[in-house]
Amino acid sequence: MTSTTELLTRGAELFPGEVVTTAHVRHLDLPLQAGKLAVITLDNGFDHTKPTTFGPGSLLKLSAALDQVEAEAAEGKIVAVAITGKPFIFAVGADLKGVELLKEHGDALAIGKGGHEVFKRIAALPVPSFAFYNGAAMGGGVEVGLHCTYRTVSSGVPAFSLPEVFLGLVPGWGGCTILPNLVGPANAVKVIIENSMAQNKQLKGKEVFELGIADAIFEPADFLEQSILWAAKVLKGEVVVERPEIDRGENWDQCIAWGRAVADGKVHGAAPAAYRALDIMAAAKDGDLQKGFDAEDQALADLIMGGELRAGIYSFNLVQRRAKKPFGAPDKSLARPVSKVGVVGAGLMASQLALLFARRLEVPVVLTDIDQARIDKGVGYVHGEIDKLLAKGRVNQDKANKLKGLVSGHLDKATAFGDADFVIEAVFEEMGVKQNVFAELEAVVSPTAILATNTSSLSVTEMASKLQHPERVVGFHFFNPVAILPLLEIVRAEKTDDASLATAFAVAKKLKKTAVLTKDAPAFVVNRILTRFMGEIQNIIDEGTSFETVEKAVQPLGLPMSPIALLELVGPAIALHVSETLHGAFPERFTVSENLAKVVKAGKRGFYIWQDGRQVLDPEVLELLSFGDSALTEEQVRERALNAVAQEIGLMLDEGVVGEAQDIDLCMITGAGWPFHLGGITPYLDREGVSERVNGKRFLAPGLASVPA
Repeated sequence: MTSTTELLTRGAELFPGEVVTTAHVRHLDLPLQAGKLAVITLDNGFDHTKPTTFGPGSLLKLSAALDQVEAEAAEGKIVAVAITGKPFIFAVGADLKGVELLKEHGDALAIGKGGHEVFKRIAALPVPSFAFYNGAAMGGGVEVGLHCTYRTVSSGVPAFSLPEVFLGLVPGWGGCTILPNLVGPANAVKVIIENSMAQNKQLKGKEVFELGIADAIFEPADFLEQSILWAAKVLKGEVVVERPEIDRGENWDQCIAWGRAVADGKVHGAAPAAYRALDIMAAAKDGDLQKGFDAEDQALADLIMGGELRAGIYSFNLVQRRAKKPFGAPDKSLARPVSKVGVVGAGLMASQLALLFARRLEVPVVLTDIDQARIDKGVGYVHGEIDKLLAKGRVNQDKANKLKGLVSGHLDKATAFGDADFVIEAVFEEMGVKQNVFAELEAVVSPTAILATNTSSLSVTEMASKLQHPERVVGFHFFNPVAILPLLEIVRAEKTDDASLATAFAVAKKLKKTAVLTKDAPAFVVNRILTRFMGEIQNIIDEGTSFETVEKAVQPLGLPMSPIALLELVGPAIALHVSETLHGAFPERFTVSENLAKVVKAGKRGFYIWQDGRQVLDPEVLELLSFGDSALTEEQVRERALNAVAQEIGLMLDEGVVGEAQDIDLCMITGAGWPFHLGGITPYLDREGVSERVNGKRFLAPGLASVPA
């Protein structure tokens, strides 16, 4: 057996459950009498809903196909080899289920080397090779094409990326080494670092071509035929592929430095993947591919055995799998149809909700408010946003007209909501106001209409307590900005029935939101954790630790923004309101900062102002504040803040706020934007020993978001 076969056979034994991708070889006579082409089609035997991946068994199949075409090329039977995918899918990279099973550094190293040894054979073929990117391509799927001589891409490709850094890996089968040598370091940094760290931003087919990754682009309808014709022209010399010369001077170093700045801005050194990728890209400057491949193997193995990658895979599984089957949701057959939606309020939040309901449900949406001017402004906002979608090409003129026609406003609630199946309130966050709204609604809506509240912290049970039919009231808490953050906390009040809850989950699914079931507890999940975290930070500042020390203390977490920046984004008034609500419920743990109250009273938006292009503490705000003389170190700040978070999560799980710790993490990822390398938060707390220090036990079983024992 060859060493490659031995490596991959060992890998296949470690991963008996792999869905194996086969590599079918067929032969075509090329146009223009250019000769015979061997086409390798990557296909796992399922439709596009189960994308093609590469595990060790799949790599063995590709290696066997390469044995065949290599022999055919040597015998002069073929003039070229092409690789393409099944309909809609090229290939989406390594099978992460297999990565989760790896327990030894040597086995992880073998997977990296095995992939390289197979893919390198493509570049070593005695005839030219072509990658026809016909559909979605990610990770190893992109990399298999990078080893080819030429590449074409379909303009219909919806997703093309090297997402490894996002998950906690590096593009380890040639991506870090070949891509900068193909398209230059600037474009490589964009794809490998910037896009990946921007919540795994995907490229479209056109961008793949414009970046120089693909040499030609064709329409989806006849993509394969046009790619084959183009390949024939290349082989006949009728088309000459010209690629720009790569600048291997100071520009290369500057691009890598920019990549490091991007990584610092996102994770502040907290997660190693981006930096390992950049180190390999920096070394690729000399064009020595084998040296780069060896570095990729080592980085892959090191990262696979690290906690950040395991937390990243755990996060990926939460978002891709758990989010699709919400824990504790009732039988979906109980859900009632929703053919009209009402929105109480016409402010910014209500208007965002109206736009979302109209776009996703495509049913009439009616807004109400206290006067016609507010209603007109709200409807006008929605229409304006639809016009923006039209200008960006996200909808066509017919669709824009239809969506505008679906959204209207009316002063009279009876007229507006008499035939609505689902009505959501987004009015001022005050219990009496919301109870009055629900009382008015109950008098005019149908007996089966769902009444939903977008409250962020108030008791849904108390809100429904004065109604004749409290069983149809649910919490339906969105996160701002509504169009971007996926989380929707669905709150079951004490008397909410299964049919109402099932309808809420069905609507959430149509809205394409990640729905998590929560108990009716103060501030639910995300706001409770964030308020405890930010409250502890605020206490530390009030007691005398400098703002600068606090900011630096939390950087190792790699959060999307510092607690102080988050406070400004949320708004001090809202933060104060939520802290007051939670102080009322849990006075022993949640405090109300006198300093924060002073900031709100003064009408300030936060603690910082911009001066000469940088953020500085607002001197007017500083004059308002009073501080103690107890200053902590960065390490002490971080420990105290994390202890508070771990304690609060432990209490929330004991109270049954959510079903499992996984739901806490799913909420923090999709509602607060906390990073994959933290696994949301509980894997990080487990990894750093905080969980056991505070609660005496881990949140997750060993191996769930960590290296198996």
